[in-house]
Amino acid sequence: MRFAFFTSFVRVAAFAAAAFACVQTAQAADETRLPGLKSKQIYMVEERSGTVLLAQNENQAFPPASLAKLMTMDLVFEALAQGEVTLDTTYRVSENAWRTGGAPSGTTTMFAALRSEIRLEDLIKGVIIHNANDACIVIAEGVSGSEQGFAARMTARARDLGLSRSIYANATGLPEGESRTTVRDLVELARHIRRTYPQFYPLYAQPDFEWNKIFQRNKNPFLSLGMGIDGLGAGYAEGAGFAGVASVERDGTRLFLALAGLSSDKDRLDEARRVLEWGLSSFTTRVLFAEGETVGQATVYGGDHHSVNLSAKGPIEVYIPSRDAPRLSGRIVYRWPLKAPVSEGQEVGVLKVFEGERPLKEVPLYAASAVGSGSLVSKATDALMELLLFWL
Repeated sequence: MRFAFFTSFVRVAAFAAAAFACVQTAQAADETRLPGLKSKQIYMVEERSGTVLLAQNENQAFPPASLAKLMTMDLVFEALAQGEVTLDTTYRVSENAWRTGGAPSGTTTMFAALRSEIRLEDLIKGVIIHNANDACIVIAEGVSGSEQGFAARMTARARDLGLSRSIYANATGLPEGESRTTVRDLVELARHIRRTYPQFYPLYAQPDFEWNKIFQRNKNPFLSLGMGIDGLGAGYAEGAGFAGVASVERDGTRLFLALAGLSSDKDRLDEARRVLEWGLSSFTTRVLFAEGETVGQATVYGGDHHSVNLSAKGPIEVYIPSRDAPRLSGRIVYRWPLKAPVSEGQEVGVLKVFEGERPLKEVPLYAASAVGSGSLVSKATDALMELLLFWL
C-alpha cells in the first residue's frame, strides 16, 4: 500500500504561521509542556476540536481494574439500543455472582441477595454509581449466559470501536484473567459513551442511590474534586498502581483525561486536579479552516479532472496554548493512487495536524465535488504517470 503526501502540508503550515503569528517551534515532549507529571501513562483530549493536549505512554498497556466496567456498560447500552434487552429486564443472582462479587467477596458490592431477581436498570446504577462487582457479574451472566462469554463480547466490542489494545477477561476488572487497556483507549471509550448514550451519562455524576432499602454512595473519587467533573471512574491494580478516567466541562469546554501508574489515591487526585485545571485555563480554541473551506487537493487518476478539492464536514479547530502559541503544520494523507470515478462527499483521506513533531489531531477529508471517468487518452496518460511515480 502506497500513500501520498501532497501540497496541503505547505498550505496548513503557512496558514498556522499567519493565523497565530508564531515563530516558536513547540516542544514535542509532554514533560516540557507540563513538568512534574507523576503518571506513568497519561492522555488528555479536548472534546470539541479533538486536540490531544497530553500524551505520554498513551499506548502502553496496563490492567484496567474497575475501569473495565466502562466497557461493561457500553455493551449494556448497546444491547438496550438494539432492543436486545430493556431496563425492565430482570436477571437472577447466581451463586457465582454472589460469591465472586457479592457480600462474601469482600469487594465493592450492591449486596444483591442470592437467587434474587433484579431489574437491569437497578443493576446499571449499581455498576456506575457504586462500582458494584456483583451487579457486573449478574449482568454478564444474564446477557451472555456466562461472564466469559460476555468478556469475549467486550473484547469484540472494543475492536468494533477501534480500541485495538484493549482485551477483557471479565466484566468486573477483578484480577482473575488477563485484562489490558491503555489510557488512549480509555479516553476514546469515555468519549464514545458520552456522545452515543447521553441519556445514561448523567448516572456517572449521580451522588448516590437507594436500592432494596440500601443507601449507596458514588464511589468515583474524582467527583470530590468538584471543578465541573461529571464522570467517569477509577481503578487500582496490584503492581500497576492507581488509574482513572475523568471528564470535566467548564464554560463550554470539555476535557477527557485518563491517567495510570500513580502510587496512591492522593497522587491520582492531585495529578488529575492539576492537569485538568491546566487544560481548562491555559488554552484557547482557534479555527484553522472554516466549514466548507478547501483544505487541499488530491490528485485523481483516470478522471475528467486531474484533482479534486478536499474539505471537512464542519470547521477544523485546534485547542492550543493561549500564550506562546505553537507553530502548527499539517499533512493530507490518502491512499494512492486515487482513481476515478470519485463521488461528491466521498471520504478520501485525513488531515493530520502536528505541533512540532507531536500529533494534535486527525480530521477526515471528503471530496468537495464529483470527478467522472476521463477519456481513453487521459486514462492512458495517467496510467503512464502512475507507473513512473511508482518506480520513483
